[in-house]
Parts: sequence; structure tokens; C-alpha cells
Amino acid sequence: MKAWLDRFYQQESRRVLATLIRLLGDFDLAEEALHEAFAAAMKQWPEEGIPTNPRAWLVSAGRFRAIDQIRRRARHDAVLAQLAEQLAVTASDEPPEPIEDDRLRLIFTCCHPALSTDAQLALTLREVCGLTTEEVARAFLTKPATLAQRIVRAKAKIRDAGIPYEVPETSALAPRLQAVLHTIYLMFNEGYSALSGDQLLRRALADEAIRLARLLCELLPEPEAFGLLALMLLHDARREARIDSAGDLVPLEEQNRSRWHQDQIAEGRRIVLRLMYRRGYGAYTLQAAIAAVHAEAMRADDTDWKQIVGLYTVLQGIAPSPVVALNRAVAVAMAHGPAQGLALMEAIETSGELATYHLLYAAKADLLRRLERIEQARAAYERALALCEQEPERRFLRRRLATLPLSPT
Repeated sequence: MKAWLDRFYQQESRRVLATLIRLLGDFDLAEEALHEAFAAAMKQWPEEGIPTNPRAWLVSAGRFRAIDQIRRRARHDAVLAQLAEQLAVTASDEPPEPIEDDRLRLIFTCCHPALSTDAQLALTLREVCGLTTEEVARAFLTKPATLAQRIVRAKAKIRDAGIPYEVPETSALAPRLQAVLHTIYLMFNEGYSALSGDQLLRRALADEAIRLARLLCELLPEPEAFGLLALMLLHDARREARIDSAGDLVPLEEQNRSRWHQDQIAEGRRIVLRLMYRRGYGAYTLQAAIAAVHAEAMRADDTDWKQIVGLYTVLQGIAPSPVVALNRAVAVAMAHGPAQGLALMEAIETSGELATYHLLYAAKADLLRRLERIEQARAAYERALALCEQEPERRFLRRRLATLPLSPT
């Protein structure tokens, strides 16, 4: 039972939390209620059995415990006493299940334009995705204490400004769209390739990101929402082939492509083809088009790298970033030779924008290895290892490092 509850917590706790935040109107109170509800479940369910609707049971248990806690605090506070009674009036009602589900409500709340972009992303990764403060701090390349204060201030602003826990009306959806799309993609990325830890994949998180993207497409059928959905489907289609039986990383060129999910590839390609015939496609659609080119190749050698270089060139024009430039450099190396790709990477490295990005040094090491510049390759692999915090990737880098020939004595 404990193992089942642990799995259930990993899969469902953020959904329960999102509903409790909507019902209680307070992040911290909802988090306390969540932990108390799961503690009660650990005690009661082994004796009484798992309820028919365990998520609803946890929401109800958490809400009642929060009301009790508010009542204890309200002995000398009339405002808290009134709040406790208001919550108690609705406590017997089942939480509604509208199409704007509570996790999507919470994303829109965290992405309110009253918050800074950094605050939006930090709060969403912490509260919606369930990353620890330390994990979010690593993603932002900042100290955990600094990140924690940013999240505290964001919560206070939501509370003090009375920002509602809701998906806004259709007319107000568009201004928040980019932040919400970016947040859902960050959620997917953490599920598809975790920032740190022993597991490369967090499948429940990737599945939830795809589910939320589908829901967003229903709410707001904008091209870039569909572009993001296609991008995630095409990447997720490769998930089974990305790790071997030992949980180790398998690079794209070595993957068994018969294990790719063809239904997801077909759906993603249909969306991309439809979007690319329209004007005004954006960065997610272009990235999805790149993923579709990879998906079309039944062997790594069949990949149309020149087409991928062209798509990355367009992407760099509309959404420039050092990571896009790095990905384009990799494609150039595959299409026109490692020397050309390496020259582009060295320019990126000189800029210093990716100084702590381990994938820059891993990609550089691979090109140096192919050019038989062994000692430089070794140094680049060692730099990548020093920066990488994902254990399966570290094992992969160690294997690549071990394949380098020894220096002459």
C-alpha cells in the first residue's frame, strides 16, 4: 500500500494541490492541507481500503483540515472566523470538473501579467510542476534562497492583488498565451529530460503537459498552441527508445526507430503540415517542423540535415537564442562537416551566454572527437560532466569519455 500511495502522490498530488488552491485561495494553506490529507490517507486507506474516487477524497480531507486550522487561528480574528464559515458552507459540495480544469486555472494564475516573467515561471515550476526550490533555482542559475524569496513575493502579490484562480474569458486569454505556452513546454521538458536526479524521464509530468496543451487548444485554438502540441507529441513519440533497459541514455542516432510511437508522429506531422501552410507560424511550429523531419527518417543516415539547417535558420531569425544557435551549429556539422559546426560552437562559447550549459560542451566534445582532436575532446567532455546534474546523461558522457584513445606517453 505504501508503494502504491507513493506512486499516487507522484502522479496526482499537483492536481489535488491545484484544486485546493482554488477552493482555499491560498498557496501555503493549500500545501499544508495537501500534506495533511495524504498523511490521513496513509493512516486510513490501508485499514479502510482505497476510496472510489481517491482524488476527491483527498480534496475533501484537505479542505476540512484547512477549515479546522483556520478555526483554530480565528479565536481572536473575526476576519479568519468569517473565512472559515464561508469555506464550511461550501465544504460539502463536490469540486466541479469544468473544461477549465484546476491545473490549467493555476497555470493562468501563475502567468498573470501582474507578475514578472521570472516570477511566473518560477512559481509555475514550483507549484504546478512540483519541482523543489533547489531544482527551480538550478534552472534559473540562481541561489535557492534568492529563488525562494521570488516565489514568496509572487504568492504575496497574487494574494494582495486578489488575482483570481481562473482561466480568463476568451478575450483576455491571448495576452497570457505566450507565458502559458512557455510554462507548459517547461513542464514537458522536465518530464522528457529531467534537470537532475537518477531518472531521465518523468513520464507523468510529460503526459500532463500534453493533456494541458490539448485542453488549451480547445479553449484557445491559436496556431502556436497547436504548434506546441505537435512539438511535444513528436518528441514524446521517441520516449521509449531514448533509454535502454538499464535506464541509460540512447542518443538519437542510435535509437531503435521501430520503437517510436507512430500514432503520435502521424498526429504531430498532420498538425505541422496544416500550420506550415498558414502565414504567421511561430517558434513552436518551426521546432515541431524540425522534429517532424527527424521523425520522417527511418534511419539516422536518411535525415535531411540541410532542411533542418534551413528551419533552424528561420527559427533563429524569429526567436533568436543561444540554444537555437547551438542546435543550428549541430545541424550544420551534420550537413556540412564537423569543422563548420565547431567554428559556430566556438563563437557561441566565446560569447559566454552558455557558459554553464553542459550540452554546449558535450556537443563540442563530439565534434572534436570526430575531428580526432582527442585532448581537446577530453577536456570538453570533462567540462560537460562537471556541469551536468542528470545521472543518466552523466553515465553517457563517462562512456563517451572512456572511448577516447589514451594520450601517447
